[in-house]
Amino acid sequence: MSSEDETLDPLIGDWSIFQLSRGHRFSTDDLVTAWRGSLARPDARTLLDIGCGVGSVGLCTLSRVSDPQATLVGIEAQPLSVALMQRTIEHNGLSERVRLIPGDLRDPTVLPDEARFDLITGSPPYIPVGKGVISPHPQRASARMELRGSVFDYCEAARRWLAPGGRFCFVMLAADPRTEEAPLEAGLAVEERWDVVFGANRAPHIATLVCGHADEISAPRRSGRLVIRGPDGEWTDSYMAFRREMGAR
Repeated sequence: MSSEDETLDPLIGDWSIFQLSRGHRFSTDDLVTAWRGSLARPDARTLLDIGCGVGSVGLCTLSRVSDPQATLVGIEAQPLSVALMQRTIEHNGLSERVRLIPGDLRDPTVLPDEARFDLITGSPPYIPVGKGVISPHPQRASARMELRGSVFDYCEAARRWLAPGGRFCFVMLAADPRTEEAPLEAGLAVEERWDVVFGANRAPHIATLVCGHADEISAPRRSGRLVIRGPDGEWTDSYMAFRREMGAR
């Protein structure tokens, strides 16, 4: 484990999370992904979070589904994040419900051939290698830069492990055309898109997409928008309501 400074921070409900004070930390992106994913399959009993990082998306999603016996599997390749998430699991008494697998989501053998999940979540990195500066901090670099695959790899992994009737929710840059292209290329169809606007009169910055197997999605897609800050710079009523609904502390 790194000797870097750590913090133990409130995550959701009564659960807390270990993070590096100067590493990659959970954000609104994670909460919104858990929100839309859990609403898409509130009855999910088997959850998978691919590229799970320190576990914020998967754990927030697990806390939101209705079955108190629902289980979560997380796949993560970054050793720093694996170590932190494992401590978070133990700290919150979740060892019987959460299993963490160190590995690369692009590797189909990281899970058994028969593994299928009702609800899959993911928060892909969104900067292609060569398009930005790679952070010297390995954890931050992996979270931002596409060092171990892109949104296309996330969608392909989700299709591989998605159960019939299952849903995959991921977050990506709103204006990046790959956000819409990747699910289609993987054989998925988009059921819902939710744009997130960080400030009034600004374009959406991120979007969450809820997808299913292409042959199972027939209804017109749903859409929505969450504005975080209004013209006065204060949090909007809708954002405050979202935080209350999520039990965010």
